[in-house]
Amino acid sequence: MKPIRILSVLPLILLAIFCKPQPAEVPQNSIAFTPDSLIFEQQGGELKFFATSSAPGISLYSNEDWVVSIEPPYCSATEGTFTVKVKPNNTTSVREGKVVMTVGQTRVYLPIRQPGLDPEEFGIDTPEGYTLVWHDEFDYEGLPDDAVWKYQTGDGGWGNHELQDYVSGQYKGVNIADVSDGTLKVWAKKIDGKVRSVRLNTRKSWTYGWIEASIKLPVGKGTWPAFWMMPAQFTGWPKDGEIDIMEEVGYHANYCSSTIHCNRYNNGGTSIEHAEKYITTGQTAFHVYGMEWTADYMTFYQDGKAILTYRNNGGGHDSWPFYKPFYIILNLAWGGDWGGAQGVDESCLPTAMEVDWVRVFQKQ
Repeated sequence: MKPIRILSVLPLILLAIFCKPQPAEVPQNSIAFTPDSLIFEQQGGELKFFATSSAPGISLYSNEDWVVSIEPPYCSATEGTFTVKVKPNNTTSVREGKVVMTVGQTRVYLPIRQPGLDPEEFGIDTPEGYTLVWHDEFDYEGLPDDAVWKYQTGDGGWGNHELQDYVSGQYKGVNIADVSDGTLKVWAKKIDGKVRSVRLNTRKSWTYGWIEASIKLPVGKGTWPAFWMMPAQFTGWPKDGEIDIMEEVGYHANYCSSTIHCNRYNNGGTSIEHAEKYITTGQTAFHVYGMEWTADYMTFYQDGKAILTYRNNGGGHDSWPFYKPFYIILNLAWGGDWGGAQGVDESCLPTAMEVDWVRVFQKQ
């Protein structure tokens, strides 16, 4: 066998490595802007800023859901004046975000900020040790604010053989969710041979806090109103948990329930997981239903009086899946395993669950 001369090959390999063309560096541009931040009024509006760049072609955008527009969104020159418009901040939380400006591979951020309302303007009573972080007072007109709420839609029983069809706020031009005179009305209306209603979910979710709402219940056998919470990261029921702050059914009028669901406790009806109290004027007046939720317990309230405390017994996820973010749901079901247990009476339609406000407080 002819011997291989390794030493004669090695210089060629090294030459190929060191002579390989290196990738060119991506040129970095520069962007400057004045002022160095935008501070909006609580009631919204628009502000202008001036930007310059070392190369033409400035692109602008923002991922904040309260930023209405940036005009123009693109400038082909190296400098320009831009206008940012934002929505009113109807919460007491400070909004903070940014406008993103790009030129080529360069990206810079213009900070934007908007203060919230003073809670005292609404006469909001804040639980001791808590701060108001989110709320909707329904002090506007029309459909629910789509920056705050989103709809779950569809027919098909929803796991409880319910009879309603959940729609997106309107059905054939008829409002099924309606904000007017300072309250939200969640309607059940029979249209085209089917009861139409809505299931509203908050776009935000929270871990722990004091969550409450002021609600007047609908009237009629077949109604099933609820104010409750579900996990933002849902993989299965009941293992991921469900928090029912308030439920009532029309045939058992004014008896309001609070219940938790998890693998360990699920529809057992025990005093550990469920409580029910009678409110004389539940269907004729507004009452406050709430829950204080901590890492150790959940206590449910009706008009400030505790009716149920469920405690974290250290049993892990099966008994305490309530350590992750949950979102709020407002809905009015029709019929179903519980709501329709004694039949339904369509003579009550249309009927509505009316909500004066919804609030979330957290410890700071």
